[in-house]
Amino acid sequence: MCYNVEFKPKTGDKWGTACTVKVPEATVPNLTPNEAYLFRVVAINEKGKSEPKDLGLPVVTKDVEIEPSVNLLFNTYSVKAGDDLTLEVPVRGRPKPVVSWKKDGLPLKQTSSLTILNTATSSKILIKEAKREHVGKYEITLANTAGTVTTDIGVVVLDKPGPPKAIKVDAVTSDSITLSWSPPEYDGGCSISNYIVEKRDTNTQEWQMVASNVARTCFKAGRLTHGAEYQFRIYAVNRYGKSTYLDSPGIVAQYNFKQPGPPSTPIVKLATKSYMLVTWNEPVVDGGSAVLGYHLERKERSSILWTKMNRGMIKDTEYKVNGIEEGMMYEFRVYAENIAGIGKCSKACEPVAARDPCDPPGTPVVTAITRTSVSLSWDKPEYDGGAKVSGYIIERRDLPEGRWTRCNFTNVPETHYDVTGLTENSKYDFRVIAKNAAGLFSEPSDNTGPITVKDDVDPPRIMMDVKFRETVFVKAGETLKINADLAGRPAPVVSWTKDGKEIELRARIQIVTTDTSTSVIVKDCIRRDSGQYALTLQNIAGAVTMPINCVIIDKPGPSAGPLQITGLTAEECTLSWGPPQEAGGADITHYVVEKRETSRLAWTLVKGDVTKTYFKVKGLQKGNEYIFRVLAVNKYGLGEALESDAVKVTDPYTIATAPAGVDVTAITGDSMTLTWCKPASDGGSPIIGYVIERREKTGMRWIRVNRDLVVECTTVATKLRKACEYDFRVYAENAAGLSPPSEPSATFRAMDPLVVPSRPTKPKIISSTKDSVSIVWKPPADDGGAPILGYSVEYRDYIRKPLEFTITGLKTDAKYEFCVKAINKVGSSARSPYSDGAAAMDRTAEPSFDVDIEMRKVLIVKHGTAFTLNVPFKGKPVPSVEWAKEGVDLKVRGTIESTDSSTSLTIEKSNRNDSGEYSVTIESPLGKATLPMVVKVLDSPGPPVNVKVSAVTRDSATLTWEAPENDGGDAVKAYHVEKREASKKWVKCATVRTMTHTIKSLREGAEYFFRVRAENHAGLSTTSSFTTAFFDITYHSAVLFYFTEAPEFDLTNYPKNTVYVKAGSDLTFEIPLTGRPMPKVTMSKNNVVIKGSKRLLTEVTPDSLIITLNESISSDAGKYEITASNAGGTTKIFIIFIVMDRPGPPIDEGEEQHPLAEGQ
Repeated sequence: MCYNVEFKPKTGDKWGTACTVKVPEATVPNLTPNEAYLFRVVAINEKGKSEPKDLGLPVVTKDVEIEPSVNLLFNTYSVKAGDDLTLEVPVRGRPKPVVSWKKDGLPLKQTSSLTILNTATSSKILIKEAKREHVGKYEITLANTAGTVTTDIGVVVLDKPGPPKAIKVDAVTSDSITLSWSPPEYDGGCSISNYIVEKRDTNTQEWQMVASNVARTCFKAGRLTHGAEYQFRIYAVNRYGKSTYLDSPGIVAQYNFKQPGPPSTPIVKLATKSYMLVTWNEPVVDGGSAVLGYHLERKERSSILWTKMNRGMIKDTEYKVNGIEEGMMYEFRVYAENIAGIGKCSKACEPVAARDPCDPPGTPVVTAITRTSVSLSWDKPEYDGGAKVSGYIIERRDLPEGRWTRCNFTNVPETHYDVTGLTENSKYDFRVIAKNAAGLFSEPSDNTGPITVKDDVDPPRIMMDVKFRETVFVKAGETLKINADLAGRPAPVVSWTKDGKEIELRARIQIVTTDTSTSVIVKDCIRRDSGQYALTLQNIAGAVTMPINCVIIDKPGPSAGPLQITGLTAEECTLSWGPPQEAGGADITHYVVEKRETSRLAWTLVKGDVTKTYFKVKGLQKGNEYIFRVLAVNKYGLGEALESDAVKVTDPYTIATAPAGVDVTAITGDSMTLTWCKPASDGGSPIIGYVIERREKTGMRWIRVNRDLVVECTTVATKLRKACEYDFRVYAENAAGLSPPSEPSATFRAMDPLVVPSRPTKPKIISSTKDSVSIVWKPPADDGGAPILGYSVEYRDYIRKPLEFTITGLKTDAKYEFCVKAINKVGSSARSPYSDGAAAMDRTAEPSFDVDIEMRKVLIVKHGTAFTLNVPFKGKPVPSVEWAKEGVDLKVRGTIESTDSSTSLTIEKSNRNDSGEYSVTIESPLGKATLPMVVKVLDSPGPPVNVKVSAVTRDSATLTWEAPENDGGDAVKAYHVEKREASKKWVKCATVRTMTHTIKSLREGAEYFFRVRAENHAGLSTTSSFTTAFFDITYHSAVLFYFTEAPEFDLTNYPKNTVYVKAGSDLTFEIPLTGRPMPKVTMSKNNVVIKGSKRLLTEVTPDSLIITLNESISSDAGKYEITASNAGGTTKIFIIFIVMDRPGPPIDEGEEQHPLAEGQ
């Protein structure tokens, strides 16, 4: 019997016979790789073939993969040191796996003692003469396409162990040393059985066995010599032998720690009249050894002897002291002790009285509640335990089952406290514990009971005095206090502001706030304290603000800057500024303008009563550099100065160019009419006029023609010599001066042109009667070069009377017109224009004065002379005349004469009382007219008025007075001051221009009389009577007395207390200084008083200090201190000298001695 194996591709239709076998197993060769085939088997015997049996599933022809695998009998191999070792690992897998080895994670390298052999079924490692370096974990990795497998194999070489590691000194005493170490990294393949410890004194080379069978890795070596240095050696031992040794460093046998530091200051936790409980804290430094215990000492406060309280060592940090006397004050101190001994004592506690503790505080009361806080208040304990209560501890607990916790972590000396950080809608319980100055605590107070935390709010309110609703006025230097009551729940937050900014607290500005009130206090008020103060209260219910306006009454501050300078020329400029921002609580009355040349230190008054915020300064010197300043004045005095920058006075323009085109357009026998063209350039300043010069052709000298400047480009040159030839030239003048002259004109001869005169003006009817008419006219503008011989009136052939004629023989009430002709030797002119029609009838005229401008000027006459006021007038009918002067009957004082056309007033022997306004009035039925005239009689002035003694010292008196009511027609130029003692003659003291004078060198305690008289150009006031000549002091006995006044400097004129001087120049400046008696002055620099200096000199006058520095050098620069002292006090100031010079060489560090201190 046999078997046929048939096959066909999965996609084919025909079966083929692959092979015939007799056993039930067959291999089909020669198939296509990766092709799917179907297989079936047919059994064959003698009778034939059976039905085929299909394999069922198609089979793909491909190689079979087997994942690598390792089958080890042992995972660890041991070998004795020096023996050989073979590691054989069977290898399985299809295809054949790739083998790789690692040792301790690193690729294994073959050496002379290690060889790797790989075969088809295994991999071997051959180790010759195994050593410690062969110990480790070997890793074999097999990998093929079916997978990767890794297996670890441990190799142990049995040998002596390695040396121990990391020796440490655990403890050192005076006779022992405790060591510890770590086991060897390599134990030789078996456990360490024991350790061997040896020692040697470092002074010898011999090692001694200390212990040969130490089981653990620590050892205490005893019986050592105190202070000796030892070295230790340790071996590890296993069953294969002893390792190499490990040596320790040198170790001295002595304690390596010190006595402990002092404990904390002890506290008497509880004090009664019979015992005290004392507690303390451990010392910060234990000296390197744990504290074994404590020793407590006490003494009475009045004693110096300390007594130990404990017999044995106190193990705890608390001790109960018995055996005390009631009422005595005790102090305690503590010592700590460790193995090295007893350390230093602590600080002694404050003395504590032996009394029973204080009573608990009163039950706390809730005063305010918010959603996160509760405000509590309570009463003090009824009994304080014999010492003042110094503070309180507030505790709380959460309800229902919370623990008591402390609320305050700082001392609370008050009997109220705000507990914060609470949870809204939670319930709490509170209590308070008192602590007195003896450091003793009371029992807790009674609890408040459950308190629910939630908002209990009331909007803030401000209650303030009604006077603060109006503006508050406070004088400078006084104290401003604004106070208000406040309310609100919770307690509102208080804030004070000024002009919208928070008030900064200073030494003179304080804000005091309590639960129910607040106030702001400003001491020594100054101008800038003026403004709007505002009080704001705020809590969770809202906010409220109350403004308070305050004005500080003082001198004004500086004017608003900058001080602008405009319109600058060589002689003047215009200053402008703004009103002061700080007016000092009063209106600015005026301004004071001052100037100073930069080369000078003193300020000069320009104008002392400027009412505008601008002023034109005149009289400046061209080329000089000036600084100006303005000071505002109110009724409280002179304010601070606003200074300008330095400005140099120069013209902003130049002279004009020369005029051109000078020509003569008209010529007469004594005059010529000139014309010219304006200059091409006016030099930046408008042309203000022209100057014309002439020169005779035969002469060389140019003569000015016009006295006043000619504004237009034409003029008439008069007073020429007839038939003489002239040249002319013209200068243009602007603010900078005269221009160069123009080119001279052509030469012209002064000759009259002989022509008919121009016609006269239109005649004017001035009067008429029943049979006549009077007419007037003005001469012609041009007489034709010949004098007017007469005029011809049309009614008559020839008129001899010039400019006026009365025509007679006319018919009454008939109307006539008139005209006039002028006649010279050449002939008659054309007729003048016809007059208006006029009837021959009587005429009337209103009264009027026929006076020129001279009559309206002030008439000045000298005392004792006569003067006459003559006034012509007109009017028909003739008006009546009346003269008048206030308070004077002129008919008696003078002589009045009047005619139909004029009136006059004559005054004989005039005096000062004749000065004033005179008026003359003329009146007729047609009207009335009045003419005022002013007469000034030059005479001696009247007496000064309001003479007063304003100040008196022991040797001087100061007089003040006012100008005379009548100055005699001329300004007072001086005042004469006289004095006399009782029963003595009058003696002249001084002649002054001001209305104040200080009379010095008087005798203390004496009585004096004083008088003053005025002087003008007419002479001195008379001395004949008390009322007209002198004013004696109303209190006839001015007794001199002495008073003191502390010295005071005025540095207003020295900004930043600084003066400047150029190196090599002299410097002299004056500082106003007041004080009675006259103060003594010293100067110092770098705390060295300057005495005997030949270059730095000081001079004290009654009202100033004059400092002179001669030949200044760079080392004179620096800060000088000036001290002035007298019986009234002492004052100090400093002045900085700046010497302007090239810089000197660098100097070494150290103090430089001032040359003036050496008496230079």
